Amino acid sequence: MEIRQIRQEDDRMAISHIYEESWKFAYRNIVPQSYLDSIPVGAWASCLDQEGAHTLVMVEDGAFVGTSSFGRSRFAEFKEFGEIISIYLLPEYIGKGYGGPLLDAVVDKLGKLGFRDIFLRVLEENTRARRFYEKAGFFPSGVWWDDTIGGKELRELQYCRNIL
Repeated sequence: MEIRQIRQEDDRMAISHIYEESWKFAYRNIVPQSYLDSIPVGAWASCLDQEGAHTLVMVEDGAFVGTSSFGRSRFAEFKEFGEIISIYLLPEYIGKGYGGPLLDAVVDKLGKLGFRDIFLRVLEENTRARRFYEKAGFFPSGVWWDDTIGGKELRELQYCRNIL
């Protein structure tokens, strides 16, 4: 397994596929199924090269199996924080020890970018992910955002961690 920075020649559609499949797996019974079923192929491909964001990929036997985007917080009230924007694995790699190394790599990269405090957002109903982040030293800050996905009202919780 290799975790590395995304390269210009990497297939953005293959990386977007990780997001698509992970959403359909992780958010089943949280986000309306009709919304998950309507996610188009390549939905995240154009997001992988956003200015100010960094992307790591996890490669296993030449195939992309995980990805994470991160950078300076996108929120003015947390401008001094690093943010883990996303971290996703293909469903067949979830729960098999791949997430920890990917999360560790992202935390390490944020530390090297000079961030002392980092955060991420996680759906309140996504108890599996919340346990994963808590095991990795993240804690709920008490900050949340209300969001609507596929017509359903959902709450995203902020999880924080000090890394230096």
